[in-house]
This record gives sequence, C-alpha cells and structure tokens, in this order.
Amino acid sequence: MPADNYFISDQNASYFLTFTVVNWLDVFTRKEYKIVVVDSLNYCIKNKGLTVFIWCLMSNHLHLVCRAKERNSISAIVRDFKKFTSKAIVKMIQEIPESRRDWLLYHFESAGKFDNRIQHFKFWQETNHAVLLDTSEKIDQRINYTHENPVKALIVAQPHEYLFSSAIDYSGTKGLVDVEIDV
Repeated sequence: MPADNYFISDQNASYFLTFTVVNWLDVFTRKEYKIVVVDSLNYCIKNKGLTVFIWCLMSNHLHLVCRAKERNSISAIVRDFKKFTSKAIVKMIQEIPESRRDWLLYHFESAGKFDNRIQHFKFWQETNHAVLLDTSEKIDQRINYTHENPVKALIVAQPHEYLFSSAIDYSGTKGLVDVEIDV
C-alpha cells in the first residue's frame, strides 16, 4: 500500500490521480518535456485502454481524472506511463541543451539511491494520491480543482487559456489529449 494511504482498489473505477516529480522539481517548464507527457497520455488512451476525462500538467505535477476500460488495469497503465515518461524525460535532459542538467540529474539520482527497483534515476514520486470518484459531487469538485490550477498559479486568467489542460476541451475546442468529457 502506498505511503500516503491513497490506493487504487477498483481497477476500472474513475480516479483522481496526481503524479508528482520527486522533490517537487519544476521540470515541465520546457515544451519538449510537456510533449512527452501529452504523447504518452494519447498513447495510453489509444493502445492501453486508458480513458482520460480531465488532465492538467503543471510545472512539477500532473493531475488526471481517468479510468481503465474493461479488461485493463489502471495500476498497470499508470506503472507503464510513469516508467516510460521517466526514462524519456531523463534521456532528453541528458541530450538537449538544458541549463539545469547536472542539478536535475543529481536530484533524480539521489531520489533513486535507496530504492532497489531504481537503476539510475527516480523521476516520479512513488505515490499517485489516488482518490476514488464515486459521486458526481466528487467528480465536479476535481474538475474545478484541476482546471483552476493554472489560474491559481497565475499562468493564465481563464482555465481554457491553458494549453496543457483539458479545460480547452470543456470549452468546446479540441485540446492536445484525446479526452472524453462525459465522466
């Protein structure tokens, strides 16, 4: 059971999940890293049975309201998503001009030192802070919370102005991730 006592008990129910970069490092300040997350979400939707209803990528975390389709496991999808994005983003940090390269890699390496499952770098925190969304009230609250994140962070004035969020889809325009707006 994860350390934060929020765990996935029903593999096909709708959950609010938060994936956080270790040490809350602001990694998603470069578009290249953000696109890895977007492309990976779309891959999981198309190929792994993930349904995404809400999403928002901030500088150091990702919020999702999602579920796995029948005969799929949300835990397995999350595991694969985090593993792939972790490796892809760390590789990018190593290869592209990144002013914070050594500092970021030091933190990722330090975070993975005491975890036997980690070979070199730990990118995501262990927990997903999974919250079961079993009422329409809970769903509405998470939609509002997630879409208001960039507004509260003073990135945009209105939720639908933020490109890396499903708020665009909820305003009637197609966003970057293939979301379903009927939770």
